[in-house]
Amino acid sequence: MVVQSLVQSSIDAQADADAEISSPPPRRASSRLQGKPRPQKELLVRRRVQLLDEHEDGDREGGGLSKRANVYGRRRSHAENEAQGASSNGALEGGTGKPSDPLVEKSDHVKVKETLRLFNKHYLYFVQEEEKRCRKVEADNKASASSKKASKSSKKASKSSKNSKKEASSPDTKVGKAKRPDLKALTKMLENKEILRGTKRIGSIPGIDVGHQFYSRAEMVAVGFHSHWLNGIDYMGQSYSKGEYSNYTFPLAVAIVISGMYEDDLDNAEDVVYTGQGGHNLTGDKRQIQDQVLERGNLALKNCVEQCVLVRVVRGHECKSSYCGKLYTYDGLYKVVQYWAEKGISGFTVFKYRLRRADGQPALTTNQVQFINGRVPQSLSEIRGLVCEDISEGQEDVPIPATNLVDDPPVAPTGFTYCKSMQIAQNVKLPTDATGCNCKGTCMDPKTCACTMLNGSDFPYVQRDGGRLIEAKDVVFECGPKCGCGPACVNRTSQRGLKYRFEVFRTPMKGWAVRSWDFIPSGAPVCEYIGILRRTEDVDNASENYYIFDIDCLQTMKGLDGRERRSQAVCLPAVNSLERPDDQSVPDFCIDAGSTGNIARFINHSCEPNLFVQCVLSSHHDIKLARIMLFAADNIPPLQELTYDYGYALDSVMGPDGKVKQMFCHCGATGCRKRLF
Repeated sequence: MVVQSLVQSSIDAQADADAEISSPPPRRASSRLQGKPRPQKELLVRRRVQLLDEHEDGDREGGGLSKRANVYGRRRSHAENEAQGASSNGALEGGTGKPSDPLVEKSDHVKVKETLRLFNKHYLYFVQEEEKRCRKVEADNKASASSKKASKSSKKASKSSKNSKKEASSPDTKVGKAKRPDLKALTKMLENKEILRGTKRIGSIPGIDVGHQFYSRAEMVAVGFHSHWLNGIDYMGQSYSKGEYSNYTFPLAVAIVISGMYEDDLDNAEDVVYTGQGGHNLTGDKRQIQDQVLERGNLALKNCVEQCVLVRVVRGHECKSSYCGKLYTYDGLYKVVQYWAEKGISGFTVFKYRLRRADGQPALTTNQVQFINGRVPQSLSEIRGLVCEDISEGQEDVPIPATNLVDDPPVAPTGFTYCKSMQIAQNVKLPTDATGCNCKGTCMDPKTCACTMLNGSDFPYVQRDGGRLIEAKDVVFECGPKCGCGPACVNRTSQRGLKYRFEVFRTPMKGWAVRSWDFIPSGAPVCEYIGILRRTEDVDNASENYYIFDIDCLQTMKGLDGRERRSQAVCLPAVNSLERPDDQSVPDFCIDAGSTGNIARFINHSCEPNLFVQCVLSSHHDIKLARIMLFAADNIPPLQELTYDYGYALDSVMGPDGKVKQMFCHCGATGCRKRLF
């Protein structure tokens, strides 16, 4: 409790310093700014450090992780059976799926992933709050400017005009930068007891492998990897001197962050000279301004030398993709082999610690001068195994190359026609009676936008990063062709087409797959599942079609056949009544991407996916004909394969002879279920 209060206090101090701010069951879907402190804030920053250091010996109390699913989905598909007996190739078949058994213990990797997803959800919520604050300030400033202009026309109002000018330039009406939504998200998780691990530990953390990337220091706190969002050294205090660690002398360091904050640091990857904490200028110029003291974190690292305790090392690198400007990579366990005191570059006493990387660990992905997460090609000539320069044949704004380093001779994807927009079967008629909102330009007020009110109390998206979905919903209502707003409206986020650089590549066991050359933030729209919109009854006998996706949004909302229900915070038009007795478990419509489709047809299944399926309505409000969108469930680094959970229930697929069909899963996830169906 002591450390929890400490972290909470430090976060509150940050807020004061910055300023006040007023898987449908398997369908084929899924299961569901930081700036440097300004010089005038140095005293407040120092206070935050003191808050973190006070009571450092205390034990941080965490909380249980919410067990709500983050993504849902179900895509009825038939996975392609490769000659090797492979898993699916991006296509799916299948139908309803069941949620995972609640009695089965989740793996440590899944717990980490779900905790980070929960953090991102809270983070995006506070981003939305900040965007609303900025809109209000801008509106107030415009109103003030109009008032000022009007007052100039009257000499009698000259005094009022001066007051208006002062008000318009006051700090309260400045938009300013975001007020650290990451720290607010961390506060929320502390209040809800959603921090993953409540106690510190020596050595590696289950579920966090060497090479794991954090997109802020707050994420490290959320998963119990490093208990400080600001300090570089995390250590165990005297409260750990009993029980499991009774043979150790405390304090004892467990993790450090190397991020270039000290001028005396020397990082040679495998061998590091690390500068102790304290005494440096907190305004960002890295200069030492007073002597360091052998206490707290400094004493904890010294004790590691004497007791041969390994510490976790995280390196921070500049990264434009991260909302805090840095990306933090876990580089493994290091042994603190030596410590000493010396006069630093600025003439003050600093403590130095030499750390050497422990043997037997995966190769480093970061070093002093370079950060590598795969080599993203810069031109077509750099692409190895190129078999097609653009599978979309110019239809998409950015070409989609295909590569094949598996087959000999290499072949390109064949047997389909690329299409970026949905094709409608002749016997399917889309509704046209949906009304739109009366907003102009872009929708600003969720209380007056008719489309947004169908989503509940607020916009489902934030504007940051080109639009991000805050959380998975039963259905998202977007603005459509009859609305007064334009294409830049935040409530049209999923309608803007592909915006990332994708590659279709051949795999040894799963057929074709998809990855992005760009970083994709959580909640960002990836692509729509495109094909031919058909009646389900027209494709039931097409047993060799591996690319059929059932639109079972309505069945999911009703929780039929084991489907896992999502957030109910939507207002359904009468056409989608959930009480109609004629509703059956089999969806009326599906999307057939067998002969024509877009990049989504190549996205594979994973038991631990990084995408989720979201039903979206825009041009009409009939859920049975909803658009199927794939969104990022996690922060996805470049070159990581894109996947979602096809959501099959085991033994749910039958062959023509009436016998149960089985297909092995080759997704490679730590918690793989071993069978696709």
